[in-house]
Amino acid sequence: MKNMFLPLLVPTLLGVSACTPNDDSTSQKELAQKEMPVASNFDSVYNSISDADIREPLKILSSDEFEGRLPTTEGEKKTIDYLTSEFTKAGIKPGNGDSFLQKVALMEITADPDMTMTIGDNNFVYKEQMVASSKREQSSVSLEDSELVFVGYGVNAPEYDWNDYEGLDVKGKTVVMLINDPGFENPESGKFQGTTMTYYGRWSYKYEEASRQGAAGAIIVHETAPASYGWSVVANSWSGPQYGLVSGDKGASRVAVEGWLTLDAAKKVFTDAGLDFDEEKANAMQGPYSKAMDIKASVTVNNTFEKSESNNVIATLPGTEFPDEHVIYTAHWDHLGKDESKEGDQIYNGAHDNATGTAAILAMAKAYSELTPAPKRSVSFLVVTAEEQGLLGSKFYASNPVIPIENTVANINMDAMNVLGRTKNVAVVGMGKSEMEDYLEAAAAKQGRTLTQEDRPEAGYYYRSDHFSFAKQGVPALYAEGGNEPADEETAKYRKRMNVIVTGCYHQVCDQYRDDWDLTGIVQDTQMLFDVGVGVANADAWPKWNEASEFQRQN
Repeated sequence: MKNMFLPLLVPTLLGVSACTPNDDSTSQKELAQKEMPVASNFDSVYNSISDADIREPLKILSSDEFEGRLPTTEGEKKTIDYLTSEFTKAGIKPGNGDSFLQKVALMEITADPDMTMTIGDNNFVYKEQMVASSKREQSSVSLEDSELVFVGYGVNAPEYDWNDYEGLDVKGKTVVMLINDPGFENPESGKFQGTTMTYYGRWSYKYEEASRQGAAGAIIVHETAPASYGWSVVANSWSGPQYGLVSGDKGASRVAVEGWLTLDAAKKVFTDAGLDFDEEKANAMQGPYSKAMDIKASVTVNNTFEKSESNNVIATLPGTEFPDEHVIYTAHWDHLGKDESKEGDQIYNGAHDNATGTAAILAMAKAYSELTPAPKRSVSFLVVTAEEQGLLGSKFYASNPVIPIENTVANINMDAMNVLGRTKNVAVVGMGKSEMEDYLEAAAAKQGRTLTQEDRPEAGYYYRSDHFSFAKQGVPALYAEGGNEPADEETAKYRKRMNVIVTGCYHQVCDQYRDDWDLTGIVQDTQMLFDVGVGVANADAWPKWNEASEFQRQN
């Protein structure tokens, strides 16, 4: 495959480390299988990772006291104080000089919910039928009778010979786009990667490309299956305070208005424009496609905005032989905060997403601190902010790395971990991308588990969590979690019942810690990823991307 992200992602040029080159006579898989932990007490430390190590911080971080862990709030202060305290207790050193913190400059923009989007004769209601926002640092941003242009999937991908914008001038106009990419609902066509989502299917890419094309506005049509989440996720996640990184041009390079329409609202717009939505969508699946809609949109977004600072938290266990080379574990500490306009429960506790991963990274740090001796390479624990706002904490880190990217050996990410009990398999998100999976396969085999592809590759989860920020810089990044094959019949019954709750509570106030959660799956996965990290930290060579991957590191 060609480098899919070549227009977007420029691989970092890295110098050759003393331990970087692979021995061509020995495959990385063979290295992973033969590497033995240097620590004499590895087995005892591995087996000591327990339910209690994870349950206690999970319960604390997702408590009402932490107010949903929204960046820049009192909830953040409590969170970073707790994390730094726990790292200190574990004997892990500050990772940013003498500090555990990396300041992240954010721009907080809050749109006044009293807005209506008018398209033709339709007045669409905020959060019920549409969501609109702006990344521009302006108190008021408007579309006034902006011409709508349907641009299919809104994709410009030369390597797939696909450009929905070809021959178009959309400057000053508002583009309307489908979610996901052309392969999702037409997998037999051979287009893109079939039902496996590429980055071109992500909402973030679509707004970025519309901005590059000079559009005034960009509206995505929401559909649950290709988006992989319901409208309530859009309404909750794209309303209230929205964060971006502080930019030098005050957001002027972005489209003025970024929006979503429900499917029903979009169909009404297409009908009023004399078009059939289903027919236009079918046309867009066949090849690059666009059509003027002969209908206009107006909306005014009134913003309050302010610059603020949030924090990534970073802690490091120095390596014994190559301390400048780092394996980095990541998790995001943030969630959605609270909504005081709601009746009843107002706090988005974010227990599963992502107090689980944050708790696991603390358990991981504790385990590493007990290894004797420590690994050859340094191991760092990066707990980032503002993931829910578009991977902002990890994006900021990747652009302003505390540890130089050329010294970053690999990344292992932990997000929304398995609360459904032990499994026989391991779901690899973005399977087939790097030699990190060889270490994972060896670690899983010790647990009697096998690697399988994630359940829903069409959801594009590889592009939806913090490891993606490292992958874009050329760092081999692994994201794996408990699979879908329960370890036994009792676990299967529990899983069937609990999965309904967990799935239904994604980005809802009901994502709360539950005493009846079976955390043995998180323990299992934490042990496995601990094994992976120790293997990489002690290996004779750095892991590489597979040739078929769209990400490559150049030496």
